[in-house]
Amino acid sequence: MSNVNEKRLAGEAAIRHVEDGAIVGVGTGSTVAFFIEALADLKDRIQGAVSSSDQSTAQLSKLGIPVLDLNAAGPLTLYVDGADECDPHKRLIKGGGAALTREKIVAAASAKFVCIIDSSKQVDLLGKFPLPIEVIPMARSLIGREIVKLDGHPVWRDGVVTDNGNWIIDVHGWQITDPVALENQLNQLPGIVTVGLFARRPADVVLVGDREI
Repeated sequence: MSNVNEKRLAGEAAIRHVEDGAIVGVGTGSTVAFFIEALADLKDRIQGAVSSSDQSTAQLSKLGIPVLDLNAAGPLTLYVDGADECDPHKRLIKGGGAALTREKIVAAASAKFVCIIDSSKQVDLLGKFPLPIEVIPMARSLIGREIVKLDGHPVWRDGVVTDNGNWIIDVHGWQITDPVALENQLNQLPGIVTVGLFARRPADVVLVGDREI
């Protein structure tokens, strides 16, 4: 099965977690785009969506799905998003699309996090995909030096500005054996906005195609 077919199946399978009257948290990326398409068929049965990126907001609005502010929406029952890597414990690397901060916020506000991926994203150990870190621009070099101390190889994603006006550093060369500890450690560094490790709050459900793992 092609990755595109798996992505479409995963996006459509996530619809079964959407409850009538819900406000749905919506992530970002090519797999999520299939979920948004499927969600449009239910738009009269939900209150609307909270979006994690300008890209998803544009697609939701184009399909006539109301986009709501998280501050007004309050706690959400469901968040649906993709991932760049997923380990056997449903811990994730996210941020390839540079929307990691808003994605982590919406995930934290949601009772259930359904992660939709194709099989190429399944790994035994996180880190082959470079770990994205969103940083305040003035802290880029400082954070880069701190990453080198931790045996990582920081690469500035030059030319990319997040929806929050910040920059992305991609860290190569890490084999992340304890993602919760690394997430906690990096969160203490001044200038880091968000780390692309979703380990302290992993996914609750992972769909690979239409198969739950």
